[in-house]
Amino acid sequence: VQLQASGGGLVQPGGSLRLSCAASGFTLDYYAIGWFRQAPGKEREWVSFISSSDGRTYYADSVKGRFTISRDNARNTVYLQMNSLKPEDTAVYYCNGVMWVATLRYEYWGQGTLVTVSS
Repeated sequence: VQLQASGGGLVQPGGSLRLSCAASGFTLDYYAIGWFRQAPGKEREWVSFISSSDGRTYYADSVKGRFTISRDNARNTVYLQMNSLKPEDTAVYYCNGVMWVATLRYEYWGQGTLVTVSS
């Protein structure tokens, strides 16, 4: 039972990448999924979120208009499309899944994928 983040790499400023967060051993349908990132020497910060119920999306101001989060329940995967990348987007990106059942909280973290934006 795990989440696996992938799709990171080296990209030039202004370029694009698509990150994937795939679940194995459980279904993502009922999980709210968030993307977080941690740059070298900085604390982990929230980037984006998609709800489980109605698919509403939310973004940090720093990525609004450039990043798009989406989910494909048939593929059991959530994506983060990142466009117009900037050097300050360089970080390890993590996905996080949370589901509440009554008072029980189920939470999983992916292992992280490195995004480097540099010329």
